[in-house]
Amino acid sequence: MTRTRQGTGLHGTRQPGTGSHGTGLHSTGLRRGLVAGIACASLAVALFGATPATAGQKSGDDDGAGDGSGTGTPVTLAEGLLGPLSLEVGRHNTVYVTQNFAGELTKVARDGTTSTLASAPGEEISAVTARKGTVYYARVAQDHTAATLRSIAPDGTDAELADIAAYEKSANPDQDNSYGFVDLDPTCAAQFDPTQPPFIPATYTGVVDTHPYASLALWNGVYVADAGGNAILHVDWDGTVSTTAVLPPSDPVTIDAAMIADIGFPACAAGHEYRFEPVPTDVELGPDGWLYVTSLPGGPEDASLGARGSVYRVDPDSGDVELVATGFVGATGLAVSQDDGTIYVAELFGGSGGTGQVSVLDSGSDTPSALVAVSQPAAIELRHGALYLTTNAITPDANGAPTPVGKLVRIPLTGGHAASDSLDDTTD
Repeated sequence: MTRTRQGTGLHGTRQPGTGSHGTGLHSTGLRRGLVAGIACASLAVALFGATPATAGQKSGDDDGAGDGSGTGTPVTLAEGLLGPLSLEVGRHNTVYVTQNFAGELTKVARDGTTSTLASAPGEEISAVTARKGTVYYARVAQDHTAATLRSIAPDGTDAELADIAAYEKSANPDQDNSYGFVDLDPTCAAQFDPTQPPFIPATYTGVVDTHPYASLALWNGVYVADAGGNAILHVDWDGTVSTTAVLPPSDPVTIDAAMIADIGFPACAAGHEYRFEPVPTDVELGPDGWLYVTSLPGGPEDASLGARGSVYRVDPDSGDVELVATGFVGATGLAVSQDDGTIYVAELFGGSGGTGQVSVLDSGSDTPSALVAVSQPAAIELRHGALYLTTNAITPDANGAPTPVGKLVRIPLTGGHAASDSLDDTTD
């Protein structure tokens, strides 16, 4: 959980004395110009209610275009989605997509027809995954005081599997991480008043906050990327929750005078280094048996402080965390080929003009390259030689409220990427 200026949407910033607000992914200034853009998920629900998807099989419109060097022509599978921040491709290419801002879990069949699997008006639905016909998802209160992982059995039975918020309250996995300024003298630190805007102490350790944002069902349980708790959790089939790994704080950023004025820090903090919180946004299994995780860097998630988004890999047995690559702008999801370990990353604010792109990280490389321009991609999966993406994920209206213009898009991979594939159907 990043505590910086007012929230925008990618996580829900929890400010002392004011409660939580924000909408989907993580942080406060996710993008300059969008600070007031995406008001909050509760507002989105009030404005739009549970907006259903509109099925369709259309050409890709403005969702990206095959450039002849790795991707084919995009196909729109569904549209009219409100905050589609998580997706899963299940058996027979059935797709499950969350409409986070509407509190809905939507099923998109191969023929393009849609149906609602779960609905929680006034709350957020996120972190969808599937295995052997059972669908798992998270249900989260807008103030983050409640968050559960749930399952929908093949017969439609919807049940709670684990209480994620209760685990965060009891364990607080990142409580040993230190965030904020690294080297402030006590006189300057004393000028920070966490009861006044921007509601941030000079330094702090991980606080109690949870936002299950993405999940991955495997043979041994469900792994959860908790964007509020800054950790990867494991949920056993009996509902027992444990910590697999805690992500390290982001590399420190030097705060300059312009940022002081923008955020509202005391002037004495200029020139000092600040550690933002890491924000895990997706978790996938690699062919090496490690978990791969995308992370936003906290603070502004656009390129205003540099391309600071990262991909980590996590040893699920020891909890060791290793940096694979950095240099992403708004890394909100990834897909990993089980053939060769190629990693595809959705960059919400990447590409020319910060409008979004998918990048590719070849196996063994720590340098990403652009694959295809895509409008505001949030979630990404790889199945049978094609990328499945949610696009236009957080487009606001003139008043800054989210709009139901999100899409589910399929983009074929061509050339050197054509043989890539994800986990096979037996894991769904």
